[in-house]
Amino acid sequence: MNIPLFPSIADSNRKRFIGFRVLFNSRFYYPILAVLFLDLGLSATQYTLLNFVWAITIVVAEVPSGALADRIGRRPLIIASAACMVLEMSLLLAAPLNGGLTLLLFCLANRMLSGLAEALASGADESLAYDSLAAESRGHEWPDVMADVVHWQSLGLCVAMLVGAAVYDPNLMSSIMASLGSDIRIDQGIALRFPIALNLTSAGVVLWLALGMREPAAIGKEPHPANGWQDIVDAGRWILRTPVALFVIVGGVMIDSVIRLFLTFGSAYYRLIELPEASFGFIGAAMAGLGILVAPIARGLVVSGSLLRNFMILTALALLGLAGIALKIPQWGVLFAIPLAAAMTALGYIVSNTLNAHARSAQRATVLSFKGLVFNLGYGFVSLLFALALRALKGVSSPEQAFASAIEALPLWLLLTLILLALAFRRHVTELNTKP
Repeated sequence: MNIPLFPSIADSNRKRFIGFRVLFNSRFYYPILAVLFLDLGLSATQYTLLNFVWAITIVVAEVPSGALADRIGRRPLIIASAACMVLEMSLLLAAPLNGGLTLLLFCLANRMLSGLAEALASGADESLAYDSLAAESRGHEWPDVMADVVHWQSLGLCVAMLVGAAVYDPNLMSSIMASLGSDIRIDQGIALRFPIALNLTSAGVVLWLALGMREPAAIGKEPHPANGWQDIVDAGRWILRTPVALFVIVGGVMIDSVIRLFLTFGSAYYRLIELPEASFGFIGAAMAGLGILVAPIARGLVVSGSLLRNFMILTALALLGLAGIALKIPQWGVLFAIPLAAAMTALGYIVSNTLNAHARSAQRATVLSFKGLVFNLGYGFVSLLFALALRALKGVSSPEQAFASAIEALPLWLLLTLILLALAFRRHVTELNTKP
């Protein structure tokens, strides 16, 4: 029996892809995301508009970067994405506390680099990993790879949530310093730098993982049009002419955008329902840990169920969670975040498997980038509407009351958009109801 001295390209890329996804998405500031930017000195409106800029950056760079990845290879785009992550965290670490315009410019650059990092990685990382398996006739292993990604990413998020929230607490950090025999007192201005510094460290590891990825031999063998923009046009035309791909993208963005908006303001919601800040990390870790349970369930849904049935399940979970959130039940209202987190995790798994299974290798990164473009454009649009609602409501109520009133519209918005989706795809029910 011949045992290879080195792992195959597929096995190596598989491990690095999982590590890349885990560290790229497991950010230590997630449990206190909204609070962090507010404590730095931004207003709620500025924070929301910065997220809109983040989404617009992705809109501009998403599809061209995917087409570029299909043309020149995915590895250069992944490395550039990791480098942007290092730069974005460096800027946030250096941002001046209550720095007025200077702070806003630092955060603006941070959000733009963050959006660019997302755009460059979107499509390229999945395509590299999937095509590495396909080049060795192992494409059937992709559902298992995505299950591993969800599993380890959930574990990584658990750690990030717990550690990030803990180091953000100045009292806890001061107690730790005292137990070590130090008289140093940690205030909030110093403590808020700790999760950012940890994330800068993980960004360095992400860059190392990206540098070690290799292109599979199959990439580049399929011809491309002389005009690079034709790649984008061809991929867009394929999506529009493929009901399954179009449905999974449009339906996915309707669910994703509303849930992601809520998660962006998660810490503000926890404050609203009177939960102590010390609990934010545990809540975030519990939500992230759901992925460990959701991964095998999502895999079972993909393997055995139709796309239409799976989306009906996701819709029910999302509406249940958002309706419960709108009630703003003190303390116990946190339970309604559970179906939202579960739906978000399962949605990513289902969308990824559906698109990778149907797209050609030569346009896979571009198709996945179109998905990322639509998802982030939808999130940016919903964020803008939410910011406008907050601004309008602040004129007649306090910021806290404005936020409390604005989240009541989320389940109604999702229900309206899903009704429109059902009407638009009513002629394709048979195709969408076919099992894989």
